[in-house]
Amino acid sequence: MFVAIFLAAGHVVRKGGASVTPRGWVLVGALSLVFLVIAELLLAVVLAGRGIGEYIASRDPISGSVYLAMLVVFAAMPWLRHRLGAPVAGG
Repeated sequence: MFVAIFLAAGHVVRKGGASVTPRGWVLVGALSLVFLVIAELLLAVVLAGRGIGEYIASRDPISGSVYLAMLVVFAAMPWLRHRLGAPVAGG
């Protein structure tokens, strides 16, 4: 999961260009996180037929903690890749 997040964020940073500010990359990560969580909760409700509370309560404490940490990494990765100097298209 980490490798996919790292590579996808690099792609987004390269396509986004150098004109995006660090604050803009934080916003990109935050909005991406919101969309991801909404999609996951909708899928849990629609496909699994479970309520949101039931879905959250069913998480294993260990894997759930790792998952939450990866969500933080997911949200921060566009900003981190920008800071690490991912090559930018046209620049």
